[in-house]
Amino acid sequence: MVIIEASILSADFARLGEQAREAEAAGVDAIQVDVMDGRFVPDITFGPGVVRALRPLVSLPLDVHLMIVEPERHLAAFADAGADRLIVHQETCPHLHRVLQRIRELKIEAGVAINPGTPLSVLEEVLHLADLIQVMTVNPGWGGQPFLHSQLDKIRRLRRLLDERGLDIPIAVDGGIDTATAPLVVNAGATVLIAGSSVYNDQAPLAENVAALRANLH
Repeated sequence: MVIIEASILSADFARLGEQAREAEAAGVDAIQVDVMDGRFVPDITFGPGVVRALRPLVSLPLDVHLMIVEPERHLAAFADAGADRLIVHQETCPHLHRVLQRIRELKIEAGVAINPGTPLSVLEEVLHLADLIQVMTVNPGWGGQPFLHSQLDKIRRLRRLLDERGLDIPIAVDGGIDTATAPLVVNAGATVLIAGSSVYNDQAPLAENVAALRANLH
């Protein structure tokens, strides 16, 4: 089954807890919290306090996407706040092997994200430490960006690589996921969809948006 995660980057920040609960009621499988530091990406968003505030409000897993430099300095804080998985960017981790080990030592799942311009080869030596690989189909920094179709081949190649090694690692796709692009990435081999502006928008209620996304996967 394809997992749908709601990215609260596109939610109404004034009603964050309420919007997380709405996503849970709408049937999403997890919440992704996009942490940005204004350095690795231009925007600044959430810290551990937001994760701590959300944790008692939903029973869904909280997937924390660390779009920050030196993520190793903040792993324990986010784990303590209630994160179920920490996703770090290969581009910010010169010692990626060590960072993934450290996340696992904190008794939570370890994920790795790679930008559109980053080759898959950077992951080959750490796949045994990854609980999820997240392929960025936009350049990270803002919600609502158009999907980069050039990344479909990367998803296919990653699926082949994991299958060849006999690794059952979920492939997540983040960026520009909507009713048109979701079937494309699933057909390419993705198993986790991160949806932000296609779930949280003014065009339709959240529950309808989630239902439409799921309906397009069949």
